Amino acid sequence: MSPQRLSHIPPSFLITLPQGLLELDIADRIYVDPDTTTRFSTDFGRLTRAPPSAVLYPSSPDDIAALVRFSYFSLHPFTVAARGCGHSVRGQALAPGGVVVDMPSLGRGRDDRINVSRGDGSSFWYVDVGGEQLWIDVLHETLKHGLAPRSWTDYLHLTVGGTLSNAGVSGQAFRHGPQISNVYELEVVTGKGEMMICSHNENPALFYGVLGGLGQLGIITRARIAVEPAPERVRWARLIYTDFVSFTRDQELLISMSEEGFDYVEGSLLMMDHSLIGNWRSSFFSDRDWEKVKLLASQFGAIYCLEGAVYYELATASSVDQVKVLILLSSPMQHVGRVPTIISSQDPRRSTIDVVKRTVIRVHKLDSFLKQLSFVPGFAFAKDVSYMAFLDRVHDGEMKLRSMGLWDVPHPWLNIFVPKSRIRDFEIGVFKGILKPNNSMGPVLIYPLKKNKWDEKMSAVIPDEEIFYSIGLLRSAIMGDWEHLDDQNDEILRFCHREGIEYKQYLPHYTAQTDWMKHFGLKWNVFVDLKRRYDPKLVLSPGHRIFTSSLIEHVSEQEILFLKLY
Repeated sequence: MSPQRLSHIPPSFLITLPQGLLELDIADRIYVDPDTTTRFSTDFGRLTRAPPSAVLYPSSPDDIAALVRFSYFSLHPFTVAARGCGHSVRGQALAPGGVVVDMPSLGRGRDDRINVSRGDGSSFWYVDVGGEQLWIDVLHETLKHGLAPRSWTDYLHLTVGGTLSNAGVSGQAFRHGPQISNVYELEVVTGKGEMMICSHNENPALFYGVLGGLGQLGIITRARIAVEPAPERVRWARLIYTDFVSFTRDQELLISMSEEGFDYVEGSLLMMDHSLIGNWRSSFFSDRDWEKVKLLASQFGAIYCLEGAVYYELATASSVDQVKVLILLSSPMQHVGRVPTIISSQDPRRSTIDVVKRTVIRVHKLDSFLKQLSFVPGFAFAKDVSYMAFLDRVHDGEMKLRSMGLWDVPHPWLNIFVPKSRIRDFEIGVFKGILKPNNSMGPVLIYPLKKNKWDEKMSAVIPDEEIFYSIGLLRSAIMGDWEHLDDQNDEILRFCHREGIEYKQYLPHYTAQTDWMKHFGLKWNVFVDLKRRYDPKLVLSPGHRIFTSSLIEHVSEQEILFLKLY
């Protein structure tokens, strides 16, 4: 590092640096100034502050490997945390006193970090993606080929490596599984500084361990992700319920449908909070319809919204076929938007006749199923939007909150998976109990997932029931009262413990290793063995605070020689 870059840095900051760090070949990409370290001292949650000693802006995965390898072989190893968008909420992306890796630097000024390819001698397609890439950019690039990944998160402005280190869930997961169930291969930098390729067949223990592994075993620098032909349009419906049992029963009915059924199913609790902060995730209702929904919520105190979607295509066809499709798209539901103009598709992989037939069948089944559901009469709403607009719907809400200064506030979020057998108990104790006296202060999500769509070999943990519910309390402390909301989160967890509800935290946060052991359950011993094998000195992802002492006492001379040569 040049003397000029160090001249304006207070000596107190240099004292805390790991010895020898600024002598590395990558030193020019390491920043230690207070302005930089301060920017990387907190995350989206804004509940924790812990500055690193330095920040690495890598130009390649080799830079990351060099940093981690240096730490591993140091007399006093320092921690390293990979940071994408910093969207953790409890300090999981922080490295107190260590080094934060700014993952987006890998892709800056480059156009070769997202590549769509076809498998050799096969009909399947995939996309190779840098771990630093945003899902929204993956969507844009794959759509150029008429393709798209199958499973998403609700918010697309997150990095691929970040969501795959957790699971990646949304309303498509009941059909395709979480994002981690749709990965063919990974490139990973382990806690020893090794660059390794892993897949179902190559280094499978590392592959399954990293997926959902909370960044404990390796930093994902590339992922090979499954894709499929992308739809053009989305029929998007929201149905309002005043009865929780009917609401969950209908959700479970919809996720039980065949491939011809819904492509997306979610749900939410609508409380008497009618502000933007309570309903920011997407713009759906017209002003008139929203007033109608608010009036119903005021009468019942809390109501439930089932959200479903069917993907479809309106390909080139005869004018008669086009009219048939449009007639079937015009259901008895109240339309928030107009039926779109027919979009022509020139993709040679698609058969126009097959596309139109499939669209007719699917939309007909959608309307038929809606007649079986128990939503409040007159409270079914639908709109037709582009596939891109649907998947990126949450970003619109983000922009509105940013314009009002309501985005960069504390976010004491709580995400848990609750077994189907206890969801009614959870509703009574939490939705009608703990949360009842309060406005929501943010979206509250409720939707079912299927255990058989998750791979048990992966590190991610879920309840031991075939159907379980994803509950997300995505609340914002706009009045600086995050401690109150966090206390309420603790009250919810204490309620679950007291009532024997075997929940699992998603995006987990614990402060004691005994809690982590309970969280992982039967997977704990395997997880510890993998940690000992791939990150024995606890270099990676210290923010989770899972492990507190080194898993090895020494490293053999042979291993040191091998890794230095590597």
